[in-house]
Amino acid sequence: MANQRRYLRTALRCRFKIWSDTIAPMTVYTKDISDGGVFLVMDPQEQEVPPVGTVLKGQVQGLMDDAPIVTLEVVRMVEEGIGLRFLSDTK
Repeated sequence: MANQRRYLRTALRCRFKIWSDTIAPMTVYTKDISDGGVFLVMDPQEQEVPPVGTVLKGQVQGLMDDAPIVTLEVVRMVEEGIGLRFLSDTK
């Protein structure tokens, strides 16, 4: 099966906070990031894993004082975690 990714992924492990109107803020870890999105390592046994289609807010934690808040959508779920794509905040 050919790799059909549009963006090059870069391995990056950092703390990342996610939340929404219906999901309480939680801090998880990234596995990798690209210009198109981010993969978050999550354990469904220990954390509320948002389903595909969920729109979240997210922010990198601990790397800079005023990291931007981004809007993301859950686009895939695997045993190891979830893949999110960045959404534009301008509509």
